[in-house]
Amino acid sequence: MKGNLETQLSELPKLKTERLRSLWQEVFGKPPHPKLRRELLIPIIAYRLQERAFGGLKPATLRRLEAINSGKQVRKQRGLQPGTRMVRQWQGKMYEAVTVEQGYIYDGRKYRSLSEIARAITGTRWSGPAFFGLRQKSREAA
Repeated sequence: MKGNLETQLSELPKLKTERLRSLWQEVFGKPPHPKLRRELLIPIIAYRLQERAFGGLKPATLRRLEAINSGKQVRKQRGLQPGTRMVRQWQGKMYEAVTVEQGYIYDGRKYRSLSEIARAITGTRWSGPAFFGLRQKSREAA
């Protein structure tokens, strides 16, 4: 398919199904599934053309999707590197939690979530990220 990306994308809906299947072969290197409908061929090919022009998903995103697809339990990343220390003063006492590879360490014990730590400290159900100040309220909500 010739032309700039914008032209290519605008032409896709005008192509006949046979041409879309041929284009699929060009961009993916294999034929589409025989039962794949025209309505799905167009956006998938469009995505692939854009992916070629602008780049695809980040490797970390691909790994996360592969883990989800394989059925592995995926822990939501907060962007905290192992070794990150979170400190909170509560009722006149300082509390510290440290991020480790598979969770957090607080008071010499390993926890799976910050919320478990917040519960251990307060005795009530708290959002751990909120307790340690990791959630920022928007200015409008505040």
